[in-house]
Amino acid sequence: MAGIAADLPHGAVVVTDEQTAGRGQRGNSWEAEPGANLTFSLLLRPESIRAAEQFSLSEAVALGIAGVLRRYLPDIPVEIKWPNDIYAADRKICGILIENSLIGPKIRHSIAGIGINVNQTEWRSDAPNPVSMAQLAGHTFTLDGILEEVVGAIMVQLSHTPAERHSAYMDSLWGRHGLTYRDTSTGDVFRATVSSIAPDGMLTLAPTDGSALRTYAFKEVAVIL
Repeated sequence: MAGIAADLPHGAVVVTDEQTAGRGQRGNSWEAEPGANLTFSLLLRPESIRAAEQFSLSEAVALGIAGVLRRYLPDIPVEIKWPNDIYAADRKICGILIENSLIGPKIRHSIAGIGINVNQTEWRSDAPNPVSMAQLAGHTFTLDGILEEVVGAIMVQLSHTPAERHSAYMDSLWGRHGLTYRDTSTGDVFRATVSSIAPDGMLTLAPTDGSALRTYAFKEVAVIL
């Protein structure tokens, strides 16, 4: 999609029926059975979001998807794992990869690559904790309807203010009240709550032992499942 982004309008969607080389955040893989899941790219031109605050776009995408999944899975807790994976019943149901093209202080366009586990029930990769809508609900779903709802929900989120998005994002955050983390550079293992998330996406954790706050970029800290 990146090669044709200049010619596509805001909200354009490119859907793939089969994901043979799925790519997640910084090299993580994504497994998708042909015809069973939603794998698509969404082009966004978020004129109201500055480049320095591009994490607000990530929040909008994650919140839009999470809201739709909650409607389809009303009895299942659906939350956002920082920075933007979607977890349902403490298992990964959706992965998101956002690539931004910047021009000065503005975002020229963004491409959100989204994979939602919908009807797949068997997993052959080494992904640690995948789950699908069908596994949780006990029945299959129609892909086109979910896709339309997800795109619409993301557009609604983009119409909100950054403060509204961030407040909703923090309320939706998985493990915000306490998880066990590992500092990937030092190997240090500690338990912490989420103190804050900055406009650029940096995560600040408050260790439960009362020690100093710790701030991390993505991949600098990992949750121990």
